[in-house]
Amino acid sequence: MKLVRYGTPGAEKPGIVDQDGVIRSLDGVVSDIAADVLSDDGLAKIRAVDLAKLPKVEDSVRLGPCVGRTGKFICIGLNYADHAAESGMAVPPEPVIFMKATSAIVGPNDQVKIPRTSVKTDWEVELGVVIGKTASYVSEDQALDHVAGYCVINDVSERAFQAERGGQWTKGKSCDTFGPTGPWLVTRDEVPDPQNLHMWLEVDGHRYQNGSTKTMVYGVRFLVHYLSQFMSLYPGDIISTGTPPGVGLGQKPEPIYLKAGQVMRLGIEGLGEQRQELVQA
Repeated sequence: MKLVRYGTPGAEKPGIVDQDGVIRSLDGVVSDIAADVLSDDGLAKIRAVDLAKLPKVEDSVRLGPCVGRTGKFICIGLNYADHAAESGMAVPPEPVIFMKATSAIVGPNDQVKIPRTSVKTDWEVELGVVIGKTASYVSEDQALDHVAGYCVINDVSERAFQAERGGQWTKGKSCDTFGPTGPWLVTRDEVPDPQNLHMWLEVDGHRYQNGSTKTMVYGVRFLVHYLSQFMSLYPGDIISTGTPPGVGLGQKPEPIYLKAGQVMRLGIEGLGEQRQELVQA
């Protein structure tokens, strides 16, 4: 299933994409695409609905983040060997974990704001993993049982804030609008191998990132297992699993950073596409 949330910011309603690509309203069937709805039982309830009987949603409707009420937005750094190389950093012996503020989450096609004083705003297409069942000390072989599904994430980053202002990476990752999420939450039954997905990102039509989840250092199964050794993962939590090479920081001979008026487009095979116009905050 491809689950969506649509409508005005903060008042999104639940929906589902039918076999013809039409959004149908789940309003009245479930309260939101969040919390217990993401469990196996909750998803089974949606799966049992006759989509043809659900009202259609206008094509022009705004799409919100595909997951509501996210408690934790956990990110994995330097998780593609080729991206680590372009960043001039070693492949980490264990996953690098940092948090992105949930206030950064926006819809897949909402504007992205370049922060005031920013000079190094950058892009990162990433595979998002959405937790559907509480995970605490789970084994690697059972880890995917705790996943509701997958989505596209643009882990927008301000490199000067991240690396030149002291402290941890969080301040360069958590600016408002720095977490476009969606368009869809694609349930795990439709993604048989999350380690074999093509992913890409363009700025003003120029393709900078053209990679695959095949080159992840630490795969989805391991990451869910690993994170659950340090913290409980709850339904609606998101894991953003790292980015392939081609970010602005890694461009040669000089880094390239985003400017107001530019447009980012990005996507992951089977998970849909995003489009964001950049504006000045």
